[in-house]
Amino acid sequence: MRFGKKLWICPSAYEPPVKNAVNIRLDPGLAFGTGTHPSTALCLEWLDAYPPQEKTVIDYGCGSGILAIAAVKCGAKHVTAIDHDPQALAATAMNAEQNGVSSEKLTIFLPTDFQLQEPVDILLANILAQPLIDLATYFRSLVKSEGYCVLAGILNEQMDAVQQAYTAAGFKIMTIRHQQEW
Repeated sequence: MRFGKKLWICPSAYEPPVKNAVNIRLDPGLAFGTGTHPSTALCLEWLDAYPPQEKTVIDYGCGSGILAIAAVKCGAKHVTAIDHDPQALAATAMNAEQNGVSSEKLTIFLPTDFQLQEPVDILLANILAQPLIDLATYFRSLVKSEGYCVLAGILNEQMDAVQQAYTAAGFKIMTIRHQQEW
C-alpha cells in the first residue's frame, strides 16, 4: 500500500513494488498497525508529506512500530517508541529489525520505563480520543515549543473535545485532516 508520494508498506512475504521508494516491510503480529486503518494512513501520509529529516520523534502507542519505523526511514535522527502492551513492543522490535532499523535510531519503552532526556521535535500518537485528552498536558511537556504533535485515532464527533484539551495544554491547532469517520 502506498501512502503519500513515496512511502510504501509491504508484507514481508512480498517484494516492494517500487525499489527506490521508502519501503517498510511489516508483519504486525498481535499488535495494532498495518496502515489499513484510516488513522494510521493519515499519520503515514503526514510523515510522507513532512519527512522528519534529522528530527527527534516519539511514537506514543507504537503498536506494530509502523509509524516509528516510517519516521526513521523518512530521515528521523532518533525515534522513541512507547506502548503499554509488551506484545506491541515485541512487534515493534521485530519489525524494526526486519527493516534494518538499529537500536541507535529506535529505542522502545513501556510508559513506566520512559524518561524524557529532552523535548522532541515531533510526537506521533495514534491512540483513542480519551487517552489523547488525558495525555494532552503530558504531551506538551514532551514536545519542543516549536515542535509538532500529530494526533490520530479520533472519531469526527470527538474532535472538539480533543481540540479543546490540546488548546488548553498550549498547543496551536494547525491542520485537521479526515479520512472516513476518523
